[in-house]
Amino acid sequence: MLIEPTSCLSPRGPCTLSIVGDMPEFFSFPNPVNEKAARTVAFVVMVVCVVGLASSAYWLFLPLAYGFIARVLSGPRLSPLARLATAVVAPRLGAPKPVPGPPKRFAQAIGATLTTAGVVVAFGLGAHSAGDALFANLIAAAALESIGGLCLGCELFALLIRVGVVPERICSECVDVSAHLQRAPS
Repeated sequence: MLIEPTSCLSPRGPCTLSIVGDMPEFFSFPNPVNEKAARTVAFVVMVVCVVGLASSAYWLFLPLAYGFIARVLSGPRLSPLARLATAVVAPRLGAPKPVPGPPKRFAQAIGATLTTAGVVVAFGLGAHSAGDALFANLIAAAALESIGGLCLGCELFALLIRVGVVPERICSECVDVSAHLQRAPS
């Protein structure tokens, strides 16, 4: 059942509420993404993973899994770490460096998969070695992104486009960042 827009009165006057109409925007991912914010998030992920593995504090991976899932679903909107990186840290690192959003979302989905699987096997099933291996891979990927500027998920996304698994129309939306910048509010 769809929820139709309804009228309401607010102190600022009449308004329209539409739960269904606002959902696609709420569950959207930014395109382009500020590379500096993405690298900041990756750095914190790397540090939390190192601390979690070094101390066997597997509970630390629960908020990491949540953060990845939140970023996949709605970009920085539901992720406190991404909001901090986007609104506070990245602006202090200089001018934004726009990069295509869809490959970053794909990379976040890989992170969500690794952390969720790691939490289930290490924290839930007690298979610490298997969880450690997943988290070690996450550390490597996050280090490459945060320190080296190499996004493994983005590279895999590009490969999937080249071999035809991801449609080329997605690629055209990703490649031309300048079109997104012209539409962006100043």
